[in-house]
Amino acid sequence: MQRFLDELATEARGAASPTLAQRSLAIARDLARQQARRDEEGLALLERRPEAPPPEPFSLDLYLDSVVRKLNRSAAYVRNDPRSRGVRRASLQFRIRPDGGLQAFAVVNAGDQEEEIAFIRSVVERSLPFAAFPADIARAALSLGITICIEPGPGGGFGFTRLPDNRRC
Repeated sequence: MQRFLDELATEARGAASPTLAQRSLAIARDLARQQARRDEEGLALLERRPEAPPPEPFSLDLYLDSVVRKLNRSAAYVRNDPRSRGVRRASLQFRIRPDGGLQAFAVVNAGDQEEEIAFIRSVVERSLPFAAFPADIARAALSLGITICIEPGPGGGFGFTRLPDNRRC
């Protein structure tokens, strides 16, 4: 019986918990799998360079956060009439070049939000140029697409925010 208990103790010691580095690598691999899944579903933000390695997800998140902050700061300087809000959803997309300039601006779904779309176009134009891509994103991408969803609803609050990855317009 003692030998059996000793074997169990030896097996338990052999299965050490993963180190911080191992856990970090596992999380990074999971993020890469999620990005690949988004690429396959057509939800990717990046227009990727052929044969280029993907950018670091953390770097991409930081860059997107900086774009959202700049849009919110610029929105304070553009006039918006809250009485002209529509009642249907709308979405638009703009693409940023690696140097931070605007590559394209397109309305995906206008709904009845013409005034809001004009306001957002003015905010984007006022925000230009955005910061140039960090080195890892510049090596991996030809452009970065940002989709803006206009969600009608009660209240007059306004602000650009990032939606969770699994949520679409």
